[in-house]
Amino acid sequence: MTDPLTARLAATVHAARASRGLSSAALAEQSGVSRAMIGKIERGDVQPTAALLAKLSAALGMTLSELIARAEGDERRLVRAAEQPVWVDPDTGYRRRAVSPAGGRPLELVEVELPAGAEVPLAAGTYAFLHQQIWVLAGHLRFREGGQVHELDAGDCLQLGAPADCVFSNPGPLPCRYLVALVKHAA
Repeated sequence: MTDPLTARLAATVHAARASRGLSSAALAEQSGVSRAMIGKIERGDVQPTAALLAKLSAALGMTLSELIARAEGDERRLVRAAEQPVWVDPDTGYRRRAVSPAGGRPLELVEVELPAGAEVPLAAGTYAFLHQQIWVLAGHLRFREGGQVHELDAGDCLQLGAPADCVFSNPGPLPCRYLVALVKHAA
């Protein structure tokens, strides 16, 4: 049985695709996600991973937080900590909390908890339309940006460079918490 958030994500991905006049084949081509997987996601047959949702949201011209907020149906300007949407990647345990209200503003804040030993790869195209900074709150984050590796500890802040395939990893024995600040490029 599909959980409520997976069902809402399914409907949201389908509606976003349809509103842009994209066929599942066109979305597959733009996102790099197979038509079969898009079909499974849109039917709610699978709980998508962070990497899959990031690819789909980027191809749909929105951030992952926007996609999740739309699925939550949330348009408030104030979101209390206890009400902020949390999404957990079923493969890695990566926990993502949308701190910012979902009102479509240009600045977005996302808190991430990456379990010890976890790795989350993201393709360059999933964030090519964003300016991002990563601020480590606790633990250690190894961030591979193309061929460059950044070792970040609590208090360190990194501004991402030109889009490149990247990997967020936590080589430490404790969870790593970090904040990602995202701003969409001007259209």
